[in-house]
Amino acid sequence: MKQLFSQAELEAIADALGNTDAGLKGTEIEMLIATCGMTDPGPITKRNRIYNAFAESQNRRRDRTRVLGFIRHAMKPARYVREPGRYEPMRTNLNFALAFAGLTVTEAGELQPVAVATTLSEAQQRANELRCDLETRGVHADVLVFCRAELVADDYFHAVQEAVKSVAAKMRAKTGLKDDGSILVDRALGGTPPMIAINPLSSESELSEQRGFANLVRGTFGMFRNPTAHEPRIHWPMSKGDAQDLLTLVSLIHRRLDASHMPARG
Repeated sequence: MKQLFSQAELEAIADALGNTDAGLKGTEIEMLIATCGMTDPGPITKRNRIYNAFAESQNRRRDRTRVLGFIRHAMKPARYVREPGRYEPMRTNLNFALAFAGLTVTEAGELQPVAVATTLSEAQQRANELRCDLETRGVHADVLVFCRAELVADDYFHAVQEAVKSVAAKMRAKTGLKDDGSILVDRALGGTPPMIAINPLSSESELSEQRGFANLVRGTFGMFRNPTAHEPRIHWPMSKGDAQDLLTLVSLIHRRLDASHMPARG
């Protein structure tokens, strides 16, 4: 493992951690700088405060140990138990920056080495290749929007996870429900009649198909848990082939939802 981050890498990491919408709070930055034994440049912009602390520590010590320590402390999932929705957006931004340093933060908050991305176009190329392959398969347009560089810079897991979340969003939009996961599936696709029906429900075969579709959606949600859950998922390194297959499955679910109807309810 190399000993120093480049200036550009430090800037990218600081930008991710100090992001206005999905980054650390000022009080958190102050505490983390103190915890890691860095010199605090004071209450300037969050990005600059983090970058200056990182640069000073690395230049003075001639190693990046305390910078890595800051990242590890900042990305401990337990810190976000009260605000779990903050964790994944910040981790996604951070991993896009770390990809160019050959590192990634897992969902368990651990730093692990990955293949180094040397240019922005490499991450973009991966996204474009995935999108091209899926377009050839005729994948639903609502799935293709998740083939983005920031989602595949580390691996393909996040593209699939976000696509699965779009299924839940579509079900909520159709029904007005606020639930998620298996509860959403049970309320939207279960019942007699269900809120969302994928066929006329006029025969035992069609009723069985409805139940099977509900089980398919429930299982898909189960594989990709809502990132706002209190327990962090185990990181799942995913190949391009796995991503293609899973995104094709999500595409099927989207198409069936688009063609569904909402039976009258007494």
